Amino acid sequence: MERSAHKLELLRRIEEFEKKELWHLDVEDDPETYPLMPDMVDYLNEKRSSKIKNKIANWAGSRFFDKMIANRQLIIKEVRGIENFTAVSGGKIVTCNHFSVCDNYAVWVALRDHMDGKMLYKVIREGNYTNPPKPFGLFMRHCNTLPLSNQTATMKKFLRAVKVLLARGETILIYPEQSMWWNYRKPKPMQDGAFALAVRNKTPIVPIFITMEDSDVLDGDGFFVQEYTIHILPAVYPDETLSSAEAKARMRRENYEAWVRVYEDFYKKPLVYGES
Repeated sequence: MERSAHKLELLRRIEEFEKKELWHLDVEDDPETYPLMPDMVDYLNEKRSSKIKNKIANWAGSRFFDKMIANRQLIIKEVRGIENFTAVSGGKIVTCNHFSVCDNYAVWVALRDHMDGKMLYKVIREGNYTNPPKPFGLFMRHCNTLPLSNQTATMKKFLRAVKVLLARGETILIYPEQSMWWNYRKPKPMQDGAFALAVRNKTPIVPIFITMEDSDVLDGDGFFVQEYTIHILPAVYPDETLSSAEAKARMRRENYEAWVRVYEDFYKKPLVYGES
């Protein structure tokens, strides 16, 4: 089967961006955005209409992704370390490497039976909320998503919502690499956001790193569907004896180092950037 020219171009961009250390840039052409104003988002689903759309979106999202699992378009081979998630009581942030529009659902599948009936909240980029890629618009806007914004007033509302969610024991998924690189197996250096939120809210982070192996199934683009192994790692806690900047840097370093250990143990090779 001939391979998709688009996917081959993504792989070329990934190789280029890795060599140039452009870690935070997406290789996909992101949807254009417009300013997300405070009145355009109901982070906590306080409105009746938001509650209804949330239920519909979660139902539709589950049907969509469960069908992918049934058809082996999304393959979760194994979940390791769930005890590291259940050992942390109360609100928490989970971090995960970002390589597919499906990876957040893989995290949800791994955690959902251990969340006491709660949902997984996902931090997403502004453009994925204001101008979401098809066919994921309903999911991006209403499946417990927390969009970022370049508007100060909206970000104040975002920060208040994060504080409320963590205080009531919810779990928030953040992609600290910021960018999504299709089927990229290496851990990328991280941005500060997840760790700043953890320090600000005195909240632990549970790192998750997903490794991949080729399955025996070809997708519609001529590439093998990946089999995911989801590694849930011991929690990283903010050190309240340090300054906020020092505590944030320490959490980021510990999270990254934990990911690197998983990568090197699973793939049986050292992490080296700029090489295949």
